[in-house]
Amino acid sequence: MPTSKPAVLALEDGSVYHGLAFGADATVAGECVFNTSMTGYQEIITDPSYFGQVVTMTAVQIGNYGINLEDAEADRPMCSGFVVRELSPIASNWRSTIPLGEHLKQNGIPGISEIDTRALTKKLRVAGAMKCCISTLPISDEDAVAKARAWENIAGSDYVKDVTCDEPFIWGAEDAARFNAPYLPAGTTFGGQPAFEKRHRVAAFDFGAKHTIYRKLIRHGFDVQVFPANASPEMIREHAPDGLFLSNGPGDPAALNYVHRTVSALIPEMPTFGICLGHQMLTHALGGKTFKLKFGHRGGNQPVKNLETGRVSITAQNHGFATDPDSLEAGGAMVTEINLNDKTVEGLRHKELPIFSVQYHPEAAPGPNDADPLFNDFRGLIEQRQAGKI
Repeated sequence: MPTSKPAVLALEDGSVYHGLAFGADATVAGECVFNTSMTGYQEIITDPSYFGQVVTMTAVQIGNYGINLEDAEADRPMCSGFVVRELSPIASNWRSTIPLGEHLKQNGIPGISEIDTRALTKKLRVAGAMKCCISTLPISDEDAVAKARAWENIAGSDYVKDVTCDEPFIWGAEDAARFNAPYLPAGTTFGGQPAFEKRHRVAAFDFGAKHTIYRKLIRHGFDVQVFPANASPEMIREHAPDGLFLSNGPGDPAALNYVHRTVSALIPEMPTFGICLGHQMLTHALGGKTFKLKFGHRGGNQPVKNLETGRVSITAQNHGFATDPDSLEAGGAMVTEINLNDKTVEGLRHKELPIFSVQYHPEAAPGPNDADPLFNDFRGLIEQRQAGKI
């Protein structure tokens, strides 16, 4: 429920926004970013890619359908703080089990409402994502600004180590229950399509993977063994997978040299599919480079054009870094997709090896399903490799 308790949001440029507190009694610092999705706030706050970030929602009212544990993308909220224009006074949905504010409170995350999120979003678009401090405790504006400026910069930071799993596990009914994530077993039909007669084994690197990614892999005919980000090539080979999947995750992709080396060692051996941070890991593994975007792409309405087919898809995205297109050629890769808003790289594939990746989220949680067929493309590469065609 909304309260009359004051809260403050301070940016590193000295801007201060006053509003009302909800969630936990806490003071935190992080990178202030915005998300333009109209729905899906639960999936957003539980997305591990938001680790270290304070998320601003541009939709006017947030919290109106509450929280249910089935739709979470991790076992707890992962963002550092939450900023909204209006917190709904009621949660009205038959699946809701707890209000948004109470959920954040239980997990130690502060929120602030009654903020002019249009003005804040415009500032971030013009000046770029900024370091910030959000506090629901008594604090002066000066102290809040100082804490924002003192926070570490996300560039150069390895946050994957904070969100990856501790040890390998097979994503199945038991693990789904452990993460409060519904599991669809082999033989389940999805989207009106018949169940796959043959399932393929995929090794999935957990760089901060959303649970829906595992669900989608299961639904598209894969048996999924999840590995921590620091898994060695030998550990992956012992599993003898048919394919390699590289997940999303937080932080600076250039800071993950240990992942770059592992992926570089494995990609000549098996078909590989990467998304979001996984796309950036593939970029670095092929000798390419990434750079930080001004304010990133976060929302469910990003238009992406496939340069090979001419098809335009509306995609869900959450990232603050992008691939340098000029750095790909030496590694044998080519750009296959671009963002129509700013022409940044949204997809690549290797010219000879069965490897491809996209910068957006084909699992679409929340967001459109235009990119869902990419999971079938991955399956197709594996079957072609097994048939000796590639």
